[in-house]
Amino acid sequence: MSADIQSKIEQLTQELNEYNYQYYVLAQSLISDYDFDQKLKELESLEAQFPQYRDPNSPTLKVGGDITQKFKTVKHKWPMMSLGNTYNEQELKDFDSRVRKTIGDDFQYVCELKFDGLSISLTYEHGKLVKAVTRGDGTQGDEVTNNVRTIRSIPHQLKKGNYPDSFEIRGEIFMHKSAFLRLNQEREDNGDQTYANPRNFASGTIKLQDSAEVAKRPLDCFLYFLYADNRNKLFENHWESIEAVKSWGFHVCEHTKLCNNIQDVLDFIHYWDTERHQLSYEIDGIVIKVNDYAQQEDLGFTAKSPRWAISYKFKAERVETILESISYQVGRTGAVTPVANLQPVLLAGTTVKRASLHNANEIARLDLHEGDTVFVEKGGEIIPKIISANIEKRPEGAVAISYPTHCPECNTELVRQEGEAVHYCPNEDGCRPQIVGKIQHFIGRKMMDIQGLGDETIETFFRLGLISKISDLYALKDHQDNLVGLERFGQKSIDNMLAGIEASKQKPFEKVLFGLGIRHIGETVAKKLAQHFKNIDAIATATALEIEAVPDIGFRIAESIHFYLNQDEHWAEIQKLKDAGLQFAIEEKEVVFAGDGLAGKTFLISGVFVDYSREELTALIESHGGKMLSSISAKLNFLVAGDKMGPSKLAKAEKLQVPIISESELLAMINN
Repeated sequence: MSADIQSKIEQLTQELNEYNYQYYVLAQSLISDYDFDQKLKELESLEAQFPQYRDPNSPTLKVGGDITQKFKTVKHKWPMMSLGNTYNEQELKDFDSRVRKTIGDDFQYVCELKFDGLSISLTYEHGKLVKAVTRGDGTQGDEVTNNVRTIRSIPHQLKKGNYPDSFEIRGEIFMHKSAFLRLNQEREDNGDQTYANPRNFASGTIKLQDSAEVAKRPLDCFLYFLYADNRNKLFENHWESIEAVKSWGFHVCEHTKLCNNIQDVLDFIHYWDTERHQLSYEIDGIVIKVNDYAQQEDLGFTAKSPRWAISYKFKAERVETILESISYQVGRTGAVTPVANLQPVLLAGTTVKRASLHNANEIARLDLHEGDTVFVEKGGEIIPKIISANIEKRPEGAVAISYPTHCPECNTELVRQEGEAVHYCPNEDGCRPQIVGKIQHFIGRKMMDIQGLGDETIETFFRLGLISKISDLYALKDHQDNLVGLERFGQKSIDNMLAGIEASKQKPFEKVLFGLGIRHIGETVAKKLAQHFKNIDAIATATALEIEAVPDIGFRIAESIHFYLNQDEHWAEIQKLKDAGLQFAIEEKEVVFAGDGLAGKTFLISGVFVDYSREELTALIESHGGKMLSSISAKLNFLVAGDKMGPSKLAKAEKLQVPIISESELLAMINN
């Protein structure tokens, strides 16, 4: 019996630590909040009965997850503790009883929506934002100040007000539902992995290294708790502080409410359990705090949570329905995505007929069988997902669902690259959804933005045999006779389309490169490749390692573009597009020299800098006569090193005795 208990504690500890790592560090949810909390409670109960078996690193003693190594680690002045939580109204009433036992009956609660996002602590000095730190493990977190500065609802400088010279304000960074759906669709269109819910997308965004990329993703932030030395001399209670920070210019949720008793709290919970679906953002519960600061101090803290606050978490709406079939969609990159077709069922206010199954691993994990009765939730309240199958209702003799070995569209054998969960159809030039999808991608607004052409028109032209590859668009002018008479396609429509196709020839190289639809090559990557290599021929002759040396280009991206450009059929297509007049080189702008102080010297830039981007430093060097190199060699005169420069570059520069200078030393060279 004792060995069984010890084994169970070890198993739960290992599981929960892994879930914590996936959630806090990798921003991936492998389990629902409810199921996680039930496992955590089970572990807490076992550890209380058998403390001799408790692991020193037990998740019951941790607030969050581990610290990612990508950012500077900063210790919190005031720990970012987690809240105790419950899904049960009786436990909430028990919490109220404990509070009354300690401080009496004369108190109020503040009820706040519990936002499903990423906790953040902002430090202000003399009204100026100086530091932003994630929760991390509760005692220290990652400094992400540059990324947080891109969030428009967070003020960089406060207007004049009666605020302390130094204070911290805590809040939650999140993404609105509409932005999540739009950005996830863009990732899918680019062949990138999509996020399961807005919380993961927001968390993944704030951990990006490039703040320019963060700025492209519309994040928002609600602020909800103030910390300062001698805070009690400024305000008597939490409600007063919230009203004050609003007047200082902070974004505070309008739905926060002051409650006089536990019944007011329960009424607030009942209202938002239904109305939360009307919000533009996700909430997963309600936070309840004792209002008065002096009473908060009397109540105190446990090792990991304040005794004056608790969160009531909504159960994710879960329904049962029948799995009628699974269909497989082929995207423009060849990725094959399984989709569960369900018997229609009402869930969170909408009728659900389909649910994503992501990949073969997910089907195997769920152990799905034909005709299964399945439990369905809305992941992040947006995307329906199958949580599990009800085995007790499984039809007798039901056959386990097996992932197809061949493409459902063209019957080509599927491939699965090492380290990836997704199966791909390699027949990109003979598989209808891939061909049509690539052409539709090419004409898109962020790519070539060809006016007069739409997705339905591309489908029609392909079906009629007018186009089968991108270059065929530029031959349509020679087939106008075949276009006349098509439904909803008069002469004016034809003229507008041909004019749009002709105008696209002036689109810059990075747009063309993005438009080709190369796997893993999104808008930003295309721009960086174009700026670095200047033309398509230079990219095509570069090795995968040389491509990977471009800032922010990983090995998988480098391998993908190197493979694509070394296929004869792809190069033949590029040659046709070149002959049609498309731009496959950047337009070299004449450099206006600001001086010649760096003439005859060569430079390479690596790392992250304080005052300038790498592009700005490059322009500065070239405008003063310096020349940029793409790699470290004996020809290099100076390596300009910023924060987080790769160790291999540093080692090579030191081996070759290349002088390593800082951003400020470079500026001093220019000024001298």
